[in-house]
Amino acid sequence: MPNKEETSSDKKLDSKEIMDRIAEASRQVVSGVEDEEVENWVTIYIMGRAYEVPADLTILTAMEYAGYKFVRGVGCRQGFCGACSTVYRKKGEYKLQTGMACQTRVEDEMYLVQIPFVPAEKPSYDLTEHEYDVNVLFEYYPELARCVSCNTCTKACPQDLEVMDYVQAAIKGDFKGLAEESFDCIQCGLCAIRCPSEIVQYNIAQLGRRLYGRYDSPEPEHLKKRLEEIEEGKFDKEMKEITKLSREELERMYAERKREED
Repeated sequence: MPNKEETSSDKKLDSKEIMDRIAEASRQVVSGVEDEEVENWVTIYIMGRAYEVPADLTILTAMEYAGYKFVRGVGCRQGFCGACSTVYRKKGEYKLQTGMACQTRVEDEMYLVQIPFVPAEKPSYDLTEHEYDVNVLFEYYPELARCVSCNTCTKACPQDLEVMDYVQAAIKGDFKGLAEESFDCIQCGLCAIRCPSEIVQYNIAQLGRRLYGRYDSPEPEHLKKRLEEIEEGKFDKEMKEITKLSREELERMYAERKREED
């Protein structure tokens, strides 16, 4: 078996190069690859059992290569939907790490544990029954007042969002800042997992964005335009063609899709 790949070289690569390597490795596994064609291998542990898998794979693809079939806790298949939260520990480290299985690459001697969802309470509310006021946030999420500004939530975010900043914006009633800072949140829940104050940051941000959108944000012109295009049938032909494709054709198209430049 070939030598296991050294992952320290990743520090010399930029994010696009790393993602290109992940995409190439995933494409080979999806389309079929023989063991002798794999240049580098790593050992990972899934629920305590060791598996040899090709290097450069994401945790998600590596687990499937090892024979695991996902029935929950996964959605977009190598995209970024926030469903595949993962807890893992690296070789020689005592600390537990968190990440998205679709984006985090396997490393040699990595121990993995999948979690089906992040258990966080989400109260029900009706926006029409509330005024545009910061007290609404504290009414449904009183733990917001317990924030100690430790920045652990920011460090845990796979999107590199300034989570602590938007939590502070929420405390101050800055709905615009809260909405803008949390706009790219995928609600994976990793911030809440690591929070010592038991704050559910992403649910608070969602309520804040909804209030801001309802009371203080005009409807975007580009959204109006796209809705008009959909109603006019601009994309009907493409949708009909896609729905006729087989699963294998769709998987190949997805694996070979063109990626946007950074």
